[in-house]
Amino acid sequence: MNRLKWPSRLPIDPYVLLLLATVGFAALLPARGAAAEVASGASTAAIAFLFFLYGARLSTREALDGLKHWRLHITVLACTFVVYPLLGLAARGLEPVFLDHSLYTGLLFLTLVPSTVQSSIAFTSMARGNVPAAICAGSFSSLAGIVLTPLLAAALLGGGAGGFSADSVLKIVLQLLVPFVAGQLARRWIGGFVTRHKRVLGLVDRASILLVVYVAFSEGMVRGIWSQVSPLRLAGLLGVEAVLLAVMLLLTWYGGKALRFDRADRIALQFAGSKKSLASGLPMASVLFGPEASLAVLPLMLFHQMQLMVCAVIAKRRAQDPVEDPAVTEQRDEAIRTAVGTGTRSA
Repeated sequence: MNRLKWPSRLPIDPYVLLLLATVGFAALLPARGAAAEVASGASTAAIAFLFFLYGARLSTREALDGLKHWRLHITVLACTFVVYPLLGLAARGLEPVFLDHSLYTGLLFLTLVPSTVQSSIAFTSMARGNVPAAICAGSFSSLAGIVLTPLLAAALLGGGAGGFSADSVLKIVLQLLVPFVAGQLARRWIGGFVTRHKRVLGLVDRASILLVVYVAFSEGMVRGIWSQVSPLRLAGLLGVEAVLLAVMLLLTWYGGKALRFDRADRIALQFAGSKKSLASGLPMASVLFGPEASLAVLPLMLFHQMQLMVCAVIAKRRAQDPVEDPAVTEQRDEAIRTAVGTGTRSA
């Protein structure tokens, strides 16, 4: 969390620049032939290692402690895996005017991936929100996404996600779920090592995702997929994603108010319930879409940068909001109750 230093102006995540550079490298020098087979094998191993680390990092004790605030966590999960997919399905009406079928498929997949952890925590902390709740909400979402995202993709995308067969289900289990469970089981032995070296392992995480992106976009270049996307379609995609993000930011903030969450919880809900994880989504797309993954992850990559820029501005404004001391609030409420009880209405 300390590594996330946001500048005073709209931030451009350096990692997104690395992702774009990787896409450019794949466009200039895509992996072909034997090199493509080696890169694909390395990408498969990297995905398994990523989810092993996800399992090793998730503290079971923190997750169980977070169950005490179950209303907030259920609301975050509902926003991530119910409201978002419903909005994604509603966007089908924009096809083919604003989006072609491939970009719409990627947009719908974007609505199915879990929430972020690191950036949700960073923005919640910046806005003086409930940081422990943001940690637990992001962890629950990531854990649920390992199961829910493939299931939702199977139900909503059907054949668009590479054709869900017994082989594809087995691939999902072997590459995502089994490594995650193995990481959880190994946590008692390697948890301390993971905690002590989280910065180095974070770099390994990001390097692994860059490899996944390179392989996906290399396959797209070799197959000529990128010739299907026009600048006008990309502009339409950006516009649709801007509306989608705005709707979710407003819904999580004012929905939290309607559910009577306090300010700190509403901040955690807004940042955890409106965001989508690039780190989880890219490996999942590689497994689910296969050779079509390059177009499927494009909406997610664009949305990732957009949500960082917008949420950074919101977090800074929330940080400037006056926050009343709870002790003062309690004294005021007690004075009102006393005044009402004694009949002194003027008080």
